[in-house]
Amino acid sequence: MLLGDERVRIVECCRRMAAAGLTVGTSGNVSERRGELVAVTPTGVDYDRLAPEEVSVVDLVGGSVEGLEPSSELPMHLAVYRATDAAAVVHTHPLHATALSTVADELPGIHYLVMRLGGPVRVAPYARYGSTELAEGSVRALEDRSAVLLRNHGATTYGATLAQAYERAELLEWLCALYHRASQLGTPSILGDAELAEAAAALSDYGQHP
Repeated sequence: MLLGDERVRIVECCRRMAAAGLTVGTSGNVSERRGELVAVTPTGVDYDRLAPEEVSVVDLVGGSVEGLEPSSELPMHLAVYRATDAAAVVHTHPLHATALSTVADELPGIHYLVMRLGGPVRVAPYARYGSTELAEGSVRALEDRSAVLLRNHGATTYGATLAQAYERAELLEWLCALYHRASQLGTPSILGDAELAEAAAALSDYGQHP
C-alpha cells in the first residue's frame, strides 16, 4: 500500500477532528504529502468507517494513483502544496471559525497565540467549494500565514507535519471562539503590531530545546 503510514495518520486525524467538533458529517478533509505523492481523504466516506486503504493517493497534478476518489477539495490542497512548504493540510468546518468568516475580514490579534499562525488570520473571498477560484483565493490569503478562514465555508491550516497542521486547526478555532466570547462581553482589546511582533519573537524560542 502506497503511503501506508500517511494513510493511517490521516484516518486517525479525521476521527480526532470529528470528535473535536471541527467537522460535520463527512465535511472537512485532510492530506499529507510525501515527495511527489499526496494522500488525501476520499470524498463522501464517513470517518467512523474510513479504512487506510480507502484513503486516496494522487500525484501533484491530481492524477489518481491508488484508493478511492479523492475529496472535492483536492484543488485547494494541491494549491497549498505548490505555494508553500507544507507537508500536511487540514481543512475543517468548525462552528466559531465558520461563523466569524461570515461577518469579518480577518481574525484580529485577540491573543498573542495568533502569532503561532503567522499573525491575524485573513478571510479568503467566497468561492464554491472544490473550485479553482477557492483554491487560488485560499493561497493568496495564506501568504505569510499557516491558517486561513474561508468566507461562509470554514478554515484551512497547514504544517510541517500532520500533527502540527491539526494543532493549528484547533488553535484557530479556539481563537475564533475567544473572539466571539469577548465580543459578547464588550469591545475586545486587540493587540497592536508591536505587541504581536514582540510575542512572535518570544514564541520563536519557546519550549524545550534539546
